[in-house]
Amino acid sequence: MRKTLERSVKFGEVLDMMYVTKDGSISKRRIKVLQVGEVSFRAYCHLHRSNRTFTINNVLALVPVVTKESRVI
Repeated sequence: MRKTLERSVKFGEVLDMMYVTKDGSISKRRIKVLQVGEVSFRAYCHLHRSNRTFTINNVLALVPVVTKESRVI
């Protein structure tokens, strides 16, 4: 997980994340990672439209968002 988070900061990637919230429910978020710490990371959360802090151990999955370029004719 940490390598994916650090790579996303370096290259400015947007990620889709599956995350276990404080109440134990599972949440899907689209994030842009801003900073990675020892046990947590800061990211802009598109769902809440604000910067949030997430615990690395609560992340279930991270997938880079790939956008296709449209062809202009």
